[in-house]
Amino acid sequence: MSFRIWALLSALFAGATAVLAKKGVEDVPANLALAVRVLFVLAFSAILAFSTRQTNWASLSKQNWLYLGLSAVATFLSWLCYFRALQLGDVAKVAPIDKLSFVFAVILGVVFLHEKVDAKLAGGLALIVAGVVVTLL
Repeated sequence: MSFRIWALLSALFAGATAVLAKKGVEDVPANLALAVRVLFVLAFSAILAFSTRQTNWASLSKQNWLYLGLSAVATFLSWLCYFRALQLGDVAKVAPIDKLSFVFAVILGVVFLHEKVDAKLAGGLALIVAGVVVTLL
């Protein structure tokens, strides 16, 4: 499968995540809901790694550990904020703002990875920002 199919599936599951998480934080503390979600993610990730025999810890360099660790911190902070936002707001208001992550990812990719932005990408970014603004009015 191409990266486009995987990315589309990711978007589909992320959309389902918003609705399921909103139901999951009803009448419980957001931080407890986050902990439960993380436990499930850990369990499924471990099952996947072991079932596909991708458990060669020695293949990870110090740089891999550093960046995966930093990514985990960013994921934790994102989920922490996301669960709190879902407790306070409707999915239809939280999800569009959350999708600004694409805009931030592109900006960070340009700054830290020296990726290039062409006119199509810049136009798409502008449309995403405009779409978020329109949904929130």
